[in-house]
Amino acid sequence: MANQHKLQTEPIFWKSGKLARNVKQIVKDLSQFNPGDGFWAIATTFEGKFLAIEFEDVSDSEFPFDDWQPISEDWESSISQREYCEKVEQIKDEISKGEVYQVNLCRVLETNCSNSLAGLFSGIQSKNPAPQAAFLRVEVNGQLLEIASASPELFIARASNKIKCSPIKGTNSKPVFGEKDKAENVMILDLMRNDFGRVCKAGTVEVTRLLAVEEHPGLFHLVSDVEGELRENISWREILKEILPAGSISGAPKSSAVKLISKIEPSARSFYCGIFGFIQGEVAQLGVSIRTFYKIGNRLSFGTGAGITWASVAESEWQETELKAKKLIAIASGKI
Repeated sequence: MANQHKLQTEPIFWKSGKLARNVKQIVKDLSQFNPGDGFWAIATTFEGKFLAIEFEDVSDSEFPFDDWQPISEDWESSISQREYCEKVEQIKDEISKGEVYQVNLCRVLETNCSNSLAGLFSGIQSKNPAPQAAFLRVEVNGQLLEIASASPELFIARASNKIKCSPIKGTNSKPVFGEKDKAENVMILDLMRNDFGRVCKAGTVEVTRLLAVEEHPGLFHLVSDVEGELRENISWREILKEILPAGSISGAPKSSAVKLISKIEPSARSFYCGIFGFIQGEVAQLGVSIRTFYKIGNRLSFGTGAGITWASVAESEWQETELKAKKLIAIASGKI
């Protein structure tokens, strides 16, 4: 039993076939982050907290399988259906005043859980594979933190001086998207082009894919790509400072959307809607932390949301949050 407990508390990180073990150092302040050539797991919160863990041992490996004891307790939503619909109308009122154009409205589902999320991530890997899937377990401030992500969304892929992001705006159970979804996608695409313009060489930022339909387990997403060439000698600190939080989970204009979110969402998103992945020198794979479970102590959380525009229908936006959560919550509850 002691050995099993050790296995379920050992710090590890996994993403894209890379398994990292043995923590070398932890950095909690972006201004102190100087990664060099080390392998760093990165996890940020939507609210701006920064966590970087340098691991000593990195190998190519499948994720180590673990058992999962399904959640039996009920999930509690930070916002009820009635409240969510009211908040959609509140956002539309702000849009009518010209304060914002689009806002991502989220709610957080919570329950109690004493088991390691390694088993849940094993289930996610087999039942809901995702291109930005990642897992982290590490002790922070005396508490065990675990993040198990099935994110479909790329925040940054970097190879040398080339960077790319793939914002998702538009989610449906069928591969058909209306004008509202297309307009919202283009709106956020323009925001990300602007963000990239602050860190890339002038004239190098371009849209390389527009309004593509991608199929994911049980869902279809509307996705576009932005690519650019980074300025000479730009640091990771500057890159992340300039482009966080991700535009797709905040809104446009970003600063106004973030302020409105802080007023109308009753609880912090925490590691939901942050970024999650790894940095190794001039190579990186960082996903947007959507479709993501995180556990601090014995409290398990999962966030879900929808993008609100002037064309939004409140009940439809609520149903989108239900759709995004349905399969992963079913996996966690042992129903799939």
